[in-house]
Amino acid sequence: MFTAIAAMGVSTTLMAAEFALYPTGPSADSAFIRFVNASPAPLEVVAQPGQAPLRLETAQPVSLLFPVDSSKPVKGTLVSGGQKLPIDLKIEPSEFVTVFAVPDGAGIQQAVVREPENDFNALKASLAFFNVDASCADAALLAAGRNAELFKSVPVNTAQRRLINPVQLSVQLVCANANVGAALDLGQLKAGERYSVMLVPSANGPRLLHATDTLSH
Repeated sequence: MFTAIAAMGVSTTLMAAEFALYPTGPSADSAFIRFVNASPAPLEVVAQPGQAPLRLETAQPVSLLFPVDSSKPVKGTLVSGGQKLPIDLKIEPSEFVTVFAVPDGAGIQQAVVREPENDFNALKASLAFFNVDASCADAALLAAGRNAELFKSVPVNTAQRRLINPVQLSVQLVCANANVGAALDLGQLKAGERYSVMLVPSANGPRLLHATDTLSH
């Protein structure tokens, strides 16, 4: 599994600073967590008392993947405006957990999606489709312009992942057998990399976010 993670590479982004959000344990017990701000306001993740929070702006809503010690609960707080939501999760070894802050009236609510360790193939790209929007019935994802179904009927608060050829790819969201919104350009997928497309709610209906699954070091 760690060979696969190392193969992700580390993007040079504003959030790629060298800091550990959570303490990590032995490599055999490592798990991974990231945060997604699907709300219309900035989000702060407070992991440890006295530590500067991780701030997720709406223009860059997906954090890096942070290693955590799976032998201990992962705790913290999601802060949006004056609202605070506690984080208290048990993450299994090699598990990937994505914590979403999604709109809930004038505030936010938390949605947690878990992924087990997945097979790695250095010749393929790994693509996941996350669904945290209950308003999208029979959520599916198509390869835009190719009439090819990538993911079908993904239940809310779950994710599906598959290996695909490293190609230039745009994806189309489908709800209840009807296209929703414009196609989303993912660019050129690279062999050995992990990618995520995320269906989240908004005031204007279902929308898609996307990210390369990059590990924080």
